[in-house]
Order: sequence, then C-alpha cells, then structure tokens
Amino acid sequence: MKKLFLTGMACVAFLNVTNAQTKNPSVGIKGGVNFTNLYAEEVDDNNILTSFNLGLYANLPVSDAVSIQPEFNFSRKGAELVYDNAFASGTSRLKLNYLEVPLLLKLNVTRNFNLHFGPYVAYLIDGKATNETSNGVFDFEENISNDDLNKFDYGLSGGVGFDFESASIGVRYNYGLQTIGKEQSFGGTTYTFPDAKNSALSLYVGFRL
Repeated sequence: MKKLFLTGMACVAFLNVTNAQTKNPSVGIKGGVNFTNLYAEEVDDNNILTSFNLGLYANLPVSDAVSIQPEFNFSRKGAELVYDNAFASGTSRLKLNYLEVPLLLKLNVTRNFNLHFGPYVAYLIDGKATNETSNGVFDFEENISNDDLNKFDYGLSGGVGFDFESASIGVRYNYGLQTIGKEQSFGGTTYTFPDAKNSALSLYVGFRL
C-alpha cells in the first residue's frame, strides 16, 4: 500500500508539474510541406503545386484549454499545370513566395490534441513562372515582380495538431480571400490576371525551443 500510495503521489506531482508547464509561454520553430493551388470560384484538387513552409511560432496560454498562437512563416504557394496538346507537352508552374502571419486561437481538446483556427495576412516577396516541355523548345523561367500582383494576401486558417513534450505535428488549411492578380487595362478592356485566390494545405512539424 505504501508503494502504491507513493506511486500515486508521484503521478499527481508529475501531472501538476505538466499542467504548470502548459501555462508558460513557449516559442519554437516549424516547417513542412505545402500542397497549393489557385481557385476562382470553388477549390478543387487540380493543379497542385508541392512546395514548403518554414517559420517561427509563439504559444501564449490563456488557460490549460485555450491559447493564442501567432506565427511568422515563409510559405511558397502557387499552382502547377501539366498539359499535353497537339503543339507540346510539359509542365507550367507559378511559384509565389510569401511572408505569412497567422494569428490562431488554439483549443486543447485533450492534453495532446488541439484544434486551431484564425485569420492570416501575408506579404508577397516575389514570384516565378516556369515552363518545361518534353522537347525543351518552349522552356523558360521568368521572375515576377510583386508590383505586377497584389502585394498583400489574407484569408482564414484552420487545422488540427498533436502536441508532445517538445515537438508537435499537424495539418492546416489556408483559404485565401484576396485575388492574386491586379486589375489592369489593355486596349480599352479591363481584366484581372490571374483572377484567382490562394488555397494551401500544409503538413508541418514543430519543435519547442
């Protein structure tokens, strides 16, 4: 009985220490893989570009169950188009590099499982358009100035995560609300190109510092 009592007291003490630790602010690094595309009306699974994300985060607990998590990330977005027609076959890619700042409300459903959601804003650093054909005739790589596109993007983020002692993993979806292209005029006609918004599914791993 004495051993059982001591074991129980040790478990209670461990839980109290753990709960106390969860109330302390923490910072960390995170990174992972992006699966992104551009959408006009409805998001679909076509034209997925595989890219990456990397950044810093701070976790600011309000209680054991709720915390605020601001992040500062580098995130590459865009789309990929694979084509095969009578003239050529190949792959076109639009790569857009953003500095992205999500502000997330994190709900700890259990000790290790959380839901998080909130808005994000992002600044377009630069972009690149590439084309690779099977015969190499129409290959090109062109840098895109952020002056040619909307410099700021914004939208909604939401995801699920699993937290461990010093690491975390999760999946998150970013739904862009800003059109990528600017409104322009040519020959008396007004148009927007690209007339589409960002969509990004991210898988990430984080490490507490």
